[in-house]
Amino acid sequence: MSEILVIGDSCKDIYVYGSCDRLCPDFPVPSFIPSYEKQNLGMAGNVYQNVVALGERASLKTNNATIEKTRYIDEKTNHMFLRVDSGEEKVQRITELSTELFKNYQLVVISDYNKGFLREEDIQFICENHDQVFIDTKKILGDFCKNCSFIKINQEEYNNSFEYINKNSWTHGKTIQTLAGKGCQLGDHHFPVNKVEIKDPCGAGDTFLAALCVNFLKTKKIEEAIDYANKCATIVVQKRGVTTTKED
Repeated sequence: MSEILVIGDSCKDIYVYGSCDRLCPDFPVPSFIPSYEKQNLGMAGNVYQNVVALGERASLKTNNATIEKTRYIDEKTNHMFLRVDSGEEKVQRITELSTELFKNYQLVVISDYNKGFLREEDIQFICENHDQVFIDTKKILGDFCKNCSFIKINQEEYNNSFEYINKNSWTHGKTIQTLAGKGCQLGDHHFPVNKVEIKDPCGAGDTFLAALCVNFLKTKKIEEAIDYANKCATIVVQKRGVTTTKED
């Protein structure tokens, strides 16, 4: 039996690496010559892959339609010229959402990128029917999150939900605000991180969320889980592309 169920929107992250040494003669835009590409699961799929990479048993419930995010990267400098997104319009809402889906899991992770797979009422249903739910959502927070265990939220998402957070005291002990290179915050407690050279921040939030859940499942101590999640996220930002802590 899997210990963790990850629910949310997934995509295919495609990194096309190549070179760019000149501008086009007809228009003043870079002339990109592709060399090779790397692909992996992104969004909720990346959370799932990180959970597995950290040694925990997991399952993934996600969209059938394929969302693709294709990035064109200069291999020498790691500079991204362009990102092309497709497939978001094909995502359909989760079906067969019932207590049977997650009753055998110790922890449920909601990784909601707000592409249509989960609605507010779906998140509320999960939170009301499982006693250990961690949420990462691009939606503005509301009462639909009230019964969760913890919410992971970045700076932009925190600012978007600031009015609701400020008016609802239940959020204060549940909201873990990540602060990029400055670590993260839970209530009045700040959790710093070591300063490192950042090659690619993409997917770091997914790694943080996965590591947070894996460690909390083992220790039941949120402070220890946050410290562990910070360490794992620090590892992946030093790598190219969307990756896990276990990949070279």
